[in-house]
Amino acid sequence: MGSGEGARQQRSGARFTCPYCGLPQDRMLTLDQDWVLLEPEMSVPAHVVPAEHRWVVLSDGRVTVYGVCPPETFQQCRIEHRLACPQQQLPDLWPWLTALRTENARKSDRHEEPSAPEADLKLPDAG
Repeated sequence: MGSGEGARQQRSGARFTCPYCGLPQDRMLTLDQDWVLLEPEMSVPAHVVPAEHRWVVLSDGRVTVYGVCPPETFQQCRIEHRLACPQQQLPDLWPWLTALRTENARKSDRHEEPSAPEADLKLPDAG
């Protein structure tokens, strides 16, 4: 194994087991010398992932967030395992949509069911 290959293996870390679901995760070194746990053996089109959750693998084996908007149509990225973990709550990826859903739920609760017109109520002659 050459020195470049050994450095790449060291940067990519090893497979870890998720403590929540028991599935494997890839431990990858970031540009900031931190570690991130990515979904193994999976690459997705970058345009389907929110910018702050797109991880791209660099030529030296490290990963970085790919926040270019809009991404190139051919760009692939990886995602953190926590987004795919069936035992963890999905983070709020689109806060404005969550706020809209919350407001719509409040509106729905306040909205009274319209009462049906009484059968013997005469409607005005409109024409």
